[in-house]
Amino acid sequence: MRLQKYMAMCGVAARRKCEEIILSGRVSINGQIITQMGVQVEDGDVVELDGQVIRPEESKRYIIYHKPAGEVTTVSDDKGRETVMDRFKDFEQRLYPVGRLDYDSEGLLLLTNDGELAQRLTHPSCEVDKVYLARVTGNPSNEAIERLRRGVFMEGDERRTYPAQVRVVRDEALFSDIVVSIHEGRNRQVRRMFDAVGHKVLLLRRIRFGSLELGSLRRGEWRELTQEEIEALRRL
Repeated sequence: MRLQKYMAMCGVAARRKCEEIILSGRVSINGQIITQMGVQVEDGDVVELDGQVIRPEESKRYIIYHKPAGEVTTVSDDKGRETVMDRFKDFEQRLYPVGRLDYDSEGLLLLTNDGELAQRLTHPSCEVDKVYLARVTGNPSNEAIERLRRGVFMEGDERRTYPAQVRVVRDEALFSDIVVSIHEGRNRQVRRMFDAVGHKVLLLRRIRFGSLELGSLRRGEWRELTQEEIEALRRL
């Protein structure tokens, strides 16, 4: 099979990310560094990532984690910051985050070693709904809320955002709590959407990803998905 598919089966990452890893020269087959696409893995081949042999994972793990603000959603960080993987470094299986949450955002993050599922969930054609609770400065007007629902042009982006579901759930003198549902994944999208209508995000928490709900998980806590939750994700 193709090298990137083999790597995904080993739980390294989704196929698209595996392709980036291959191009960076971190993967070898039988001692030979591979830096191009299309290479096949044959029976008996020894595949290494960063000098460590990788093999297909037999046991799949699916974790829902309440990421606190202040953790990077990457396997490692060149600035030495704490990453979400520091919480799971003692796992027998090597887990990888599905998608990302900003460093200063918190909430639901899915981690797994099921590379095939991760690829499907992060592919744009899947259009997985991501629901956030945003606390923003002031009280957005009805006009601002309607603009968010229709789609806005964010600074530095020539494409209007897709229509979003937006609902105000709390309206105080100095801030508002607003639930926003999107299926895009542009960089810092929710924060930039509110910037576009004149309001700063003070706190951002993802409370749902596809069929998964954050529920009562506290910051830093995690749990295994139930079989029903896993099957629901596969049906998306």
